[in-house]
Amino acid sequence: MRRNEGFSKLRAVGRGLHLVSLGCAKNQVDSEVMLGRLKQAGWVITEDPEQAHTIVVNTCSFIQSAAEESIDTIVELAEYKKSGSCRRLVVTGCLPERYREQIVQAIPEVDVFLGTGAFDQIVQAVGNRPLAEKTILPDPEHACLEQQGSARVLTSAHMAYLKIAEGCSHRCSYCIIPKLRGPHKSQPLENLVAEAGELLSSGVKELVLVGQDTTAYGQDLNPPVTLGNLVNGLARLSTGGGRGANFFPWIRVLYGNPESIEETFVRAVADNPRVCSYFDLPIQHASNRILKRMGRRCTREKLVRLFRRIREIVPDAVLRTTVIVGFPGETDEDFRQVLDFAEEIRFDHLGVFVYSDADDLASHRLPQHVPPGVAQDRYDQLMSTQMDIAAEKNQKHIGQTLQVLIEENLGSRLFAGRTCFQAPEVDGITYVNSSASALPPALGCFARTRINDAMEYDLMGEIA
Repeated sequence: MRRNEGFSKLRAVGRGLHLVSLGCAKNQVDSEVMLGRLKQAGWVITEDPEQAHTIVVNTCSFIQSAAEESIDTIVELAEYKKSGSCRRLVVTGCLPERYREQIVQAIPEVDVFLGTGAFDQIVQAVGNRPLAEKTILPDPEHACLEQQGSARVLTSAHMAYLKIAEGCSHRCSYCIIPKLRGPHKSQPLENLVAEAGELLSSGVKELVLVGQDTTAYGQDLNPPVTLGNLVNGLARLSTGGGRGANFFPWIRVLYGNPESIEETFVRAVADNPRVCSYFDLPIQHASNRILKRMGRRCTREKLVRLFRRIREIVPDAVLRTTVIVGFPGETDEDFRQVLDFAEEIRFDHLGVFVYSDADDLASHRLPQHVPPGVAQDRYDQLMSTQMDIAAEKNQKHIGQTLQVLIEENLGSRLFAGRTCFQAPEVDGITYVNSSASALPPALGCFARTRINDAMEYDLMGEIA
């Protein structure tokens, strides 16, 4: 699955311990912190699972396909206990937290399971000494936030995620996150600014703020602060001073919520040129009836006002959202309202999920479940509508010269990167042809690129 609503994989580098991270950017941060702890404890990291003494799989189980991918990955890596050097297989994260004894019985090859509140016990879990319990599942509601300054092995040298909060206090009927991660807990602002300073000093060019509900940041702190306060503080952050001052060229915020976004954040984006004018606000639906069944507190009318207000304050705002189709009780009329809403707002990026059912969700008990074939047809219709919108928006970039963060050398002087309106992993990419340039662009650096062609989701250009 290429850059889309998928699940990225992080693989550690070196010899001795192999780690695979499944799921979202928030999981990736957990994996990087675990790798840092393990490296400090003397473990040497390997890219080759066949050579690893210990294998760790940090799992996702947000939806059924994610849980299936996690199980398939664990079973695949468990084979190295027979054919490779692996003597210990550890599974962490959302899968054991959600399925508990059920998953323990299903995969007996696993030596230790750690829940989402037990990442701090990873060093003991990978050791040779037997633990008192095979499953360690402390209540995530009482889990401590990772402290600033914790060791962390970054996946990328030029881009880093900054987890600003953990958990979620909403009670959407289709979502298991509050059960797996506990209520919303914000990191203190000063801790985040200090951690961001360390990332800046290490050469990170793009700082991406993540959490289960980033726009609710700081409301639980005493005294309360806002996401706008945090963004302003990070935008002012620099190292070096004077002419040698070094700033984050890009600061981006993902995983917002239309219910918790405040105008102070929107204005902070407008006031700081280093903050990407990028608003990731999943609406999940546009029918008031379905929004209510989902447990969402927004209405279609409120959503329209919100997106219009964002565009008033930030005229070049890039809007991204996600929608769930096939939710229990969704009628043809409800779905038509989603199509109409997409046409009215004309999102720059829109991801679609087919409703994923499970018996531990409140939505499972709702009547009138939508047949899978009908849900898939609605998915296809909405994606087709959005493809046309995205293609039209991309055409407007032809002839523009944009800054592109170069991330991959594709060979033959062709590179792949992203503009400020393309978030990592979830949006399209920009292909950069450097054949007419004296020097090829460097990975992890910015290249001025003249856009000369556009596809439905991706752009093409050449070094300007």
